[in-house]
Amino acid sequence: MTPFSNLKDFDFHLPDSLIAQKPLPDRDQSKLMILDRNSGSIKHEIFKNLPHYIAPQSLMVFNNTKVVPSKLNGYIIDSLRPIEVLLVKETSKKNHWEALIKGLNKIKTGTEFEFGNGKLKAIYIDRNLDKAILKLLYTGKLSKILNEIAKMPMPPYIKRENNNDNNLEALDRERYQTIFARYPGAIAAPTAGLHFTPNTLKSLKDKGVNTTHITLHVGTGTFQPIRTENIIEHKMQAEKFHISKVATKSLIISSKNHRKIIAVGSTTTRVLESIDLSTLQKEGTSGWTERYIFPGQKFNSVNHILTNFHLPKSTLYILVCAFADKKLISAAYNEAIKRKYRFFSYGDAMLII
Repeated sequence: MTPFSNLKDFDFHLPDSLIAQKPLPDRDQSKLMILDRNSGSIKHEIFKNLPHYIAPQSLMVFNNTKVVPSKLNGYIIDSLRPIEVLLVKETSKKNHWEALIKGLNKIKTGTEFEFGNGKLKAIYIDRNLDKAILKLLYTGKLSKILNEIAKMPMPPYIKRENNNDNNLEALDRERYQTIFARYPGAIAAPTAGLHFTPNTLKSLKDKGVNTTHITLHVGTGTFQPIRTENIIEHKMQAEKFHISKVATKSLIISSKNHRKIIAVGSTTTRVLESIDLSTLQKEGTSGWTERYIFPGQKFNSVNHILTNFHLPKSTLYILVCAFADKKLISAAYNEAIKRKYRFFSYGDAMLII
């Protein structure tokens, strides 16, 4: 039984003014807190100096998922009532997608929607818990259509009141995406990776730090609210991951040689803690992870974590409390609030060593 198991233990007051609404002009100019688990010390840095704190021959593991423009604004064909839809993932049936729809309880099976002046239509087929199952109707390539008519799926705490602000949409398309994003499939960015620039990666390489990439397509599981008073009873929704042959080789070498493994982000952490590095097959592996990490659990693969500052009572905040001492994380967050660190997706970063 974890000493901290009540959800209220993971609550804290965060001023709304500290929730970052836009990215800084330069990715690597965000603040960086260095939190030492052994000494309890806290240092304050700028992200571009991150390589100074990473030991040579360490392995940094990034999540190279790519955010798909998937937020659709359209209307119900029969009534012309406006509708907002967030495509989550394709089901096993072609052109059938799980989707989040505002006001789903009021929508009847068979309802038809239209988006982008008819470039995309959808039929409400079924329901899976809080998600709708939609059959998409279109001509051509779906990814091209979504790039034309859909918006980036920004988190609700990033306010985009004016949906027609093209400047903000263009900014989000560029900056709510890591520079190493490669494989489309996410509805949210792995935000710890947003701070990296080509210069940061070059500095790491020049220092002798190794890097590799895994893929976890961030879905609703990462942001699913905890609705149980006892945090242990929470169940994560599965998200798809892939570890390539190249990444597998790097991970095996680092593990066998007892080199430090630094997970960039909570999604990378959850993937690495979902596998056993000692039995990892050389050809790589794919699968689905429901890994939920809370205080009292051991970390078997990850030595350091680079992460952003998270929501109170979220699985992400609980994960960092599991990695470091809960009281130490609370002190670090209090310090971050005092020094006006920027929180959440477009916010500042923390390296836990």
